[in-house]
Amino acid sequence: MAKSGSVDVEDRQYDPDDDHEFPTERLNVVLPEILSDPEITTYLQAQNVNAVTRKGYNDHGTKHIEIVRNRALRLYELLKTSNIEFNGATEQGLSGADEPVIIALAATLHDVGHVVHRDKHPYYSIPLAADILDRFLPQFDFYDIEQQVRMKAEILHAILCHHTAEDPLTTEAGIIRVADALDMERGRSRIPYKKGGRGIDTLSSQAIDRVSLQSGSDCPVLVKIEMINAAGVYQVDNLLKAKLRDSGLQEYVRIVAVNTRGGDQLVEQIEL
Repeated sequence: MAKSGSVDVEDRQYDPDDDHEFPTERLNVVLPEILSDPEITTYLQAQNVNAVTRKGYNDHGTKHIEIVRNRALRLYELLKTSNIEFNGATEQGLSGADEPVIIALAATLHDVGHVVHRDKHPYYSIPLAADILDRFLPQFDFYDIEQQVRMKAEILHAILCHHTAEDPLTTEAGIIRVADALDMERGRSRIPYKKGGRGIDTLSSQAIDRVSLQSGSDCPVLVKIEMINAAGVYQVDNLLKAKLRDSGLQEYVRIVAVNTRGGDQLVEQIEL
C-alpha cells in the first residue's frame, strides 16, 4: 500500500508497517490471524478443487484471495483518502477501525462456497463463512457478543453481494464486488473459462497485462488496465464494468484501458 503523502504509488501488497489513510489498529491484529488460521487456509485450498480440478476453470483459491484482499484494501485506502463515507460499520454502530476488518474478512471468505459447487457459490459461502466467523471473531477482546454479530452481518452481506443479483447496500460490500473483478491479469479472469479454450472469454482474459489502482485526477480511484491487444476490451466491459455497475462506487471509479502494443490500431485507449 502507499505511504501517507504518496497515495499515487501503486503497490499491491498491504503492509501493516506503512502509514495508511485509515485506522489500522484492529486490522493489524486480525490479519495475521486470518493468514495463519488452519481452517481458513484449508478452505482457500479446497475451494479450488471444484473450480479448477473438476470444472477446468481458472484459479479461485489462495492466490485469488490474496489478490482480492490486497486490492480491496487498496480501493478502501484510495476512497478514504478522498473522504468517501462508508456506511456498513457505521450503521451497525461499529467504529471506523472495523471497516478494513470487514473488508479483509469478506475478501478472504467470499469464495468458500466453491467447496460445495461453483454454481451459486455465493449462497453456499454464507453458512460456511458464518460458521468460520462464529469461531474466529471471539478471540479478539475488542469484539463482544453484540459486536461479533454486527461484524458478521456486514461481512456476510459483502460476501453475498460479490457475485449475485443482490446489489451491495454498503460501501464496504461494493469494494468486495469490484475488487473481485480486479483479479484479471494474464488470464486470471473472473469470467470462468476452460483452460486451453479459444473462446472470447479466454482470448480477452489473456489480453490483460496489468491492472493498477491509483488516485485519479478527477475522481478518487483510477483503474488503469494495460492490454496487449484489443480483445481485452471485452474483458473490461463484460467483467469489470459490469461489476462496477450498481456497486455503489460508480461515481468514484474511472476505468481507463490502454493498448500497449502499437501495432494494433483498433483500440489505443478507451475510458469506461
